[in-house]
Amino acid sequence: MALTATTLEETYQQMAQKLEGIVPEIELKYKAELAYEINKIKKERGAIILGHNYMEPALFHSVPDVVGDSLELSRKAAETDADPIVFCGVRFMAETAKILNPSKTVLLPAKVAGCSLAESITAEDVRNLRKQFPGVPVVTYINTYADVKAETDICCTSGNAHKVVESLDSDTIIFLPDEYLAANVARETGKKIIFPTLDMPENPKPGLDYQMIGWHGRCEVHDQFTVQDIKNVREQFPGVLVLAHPECSPEVVEASDFSSSTSRMVDYVRDMDADRYLLLTECSMADNIAAENPEKEMVGLCSIRCPHMNEITLEDTLNALQNNEQVIEVPEDIRLRALRSVERMLEIR
Repeated sequence: MALTATTLEETYQQMAQKLEGIVPEIELKYKAELAYEINKIKKERGAIILGHNYMEPALFHSVPDVVGDSLELSRKAAETDADPIVFCGVRFMAETAKILNPSKTVLLPAKVAGCSLAESITAEDVRNLRKQFPGVPVVTYINTYADVKAETDICCTSGNAHKVVESLDSDTIIFLPDEYLAANVARETGKKIIFPTLDMPENPKPGLDYQMIGWHGRCEVHDQFTVQDIKNVREQFPGVLVLAHPECSPEVVEASDFSSSTSRMVDYVRDMDADRYLLLTECSMADNIAAENPEKEMVGLCSIRCPHMNEITLEDTLNALQNNEQVIEVPEDIRLRALRSVERMLEIR
């Protein structure tokens, strides 16, 4: 969250107190200067900075006014009167902010900041699936671009996917694009899932029992965690609590102690009294939780950073505020169609 400091020295002291042992001192001094300038310009411009849980610690704990997962940040983007909105997250998140609040300038502090999941499916893919399964409602994970959302009946996040699926009055649902999230939701809701291909003339076969239709998209970070990773850590650290993001494989989720959205993972660590925790998700998040819970140990299994989230830096956040870069635009016809699916998602509590 944004610091309360009013001077550069106060900025450094507050960051040092929070991030001791997480960010090296020499790096912290440099980043404190950037954070101080960002917070000063942000106030002058009347801007708001939204920070996803995957931001690196020096950014996450210094300049965002709101931090959280995609759902929390979407809700804040929809209701804020601040202008501009600086979105420290990947491109599809900034697009969602523009979809929800089109009169505001939305800035993304990176030239690309893509997403392997968002790039795994196109709007044409969704249209083709609708032709193949006529009348079946489409649920699309928020980790998609605006043109895909525009072809969707309702969006979801990892935190409300189960509720979104159960809210639909349909025997069959298309769930896109994350293969693992779809399989985990299918298991939670007791549905049988298939993963068809679009080029088969008879697909699926008549009489096949299924209630959910998935897609072969995966997060390049969460796809790397294995059940063996969990076994190894449990052997070395008895009593460790394992938290897996639902973008992990169903086998990994099943072997874990808890699985939900990033915000609920944060709450879980805060509320539990175990000494050690293993987070199977983007590694910066473990550092951010460690800064908030210094009495608890985050087991350092991995050094897996999302390369797309890693594009968001304090330097580029400062540049975005100073020079209005990069401005996010969504064509109005796509925005209006995407808005319906996003607003329906926000109605699910």
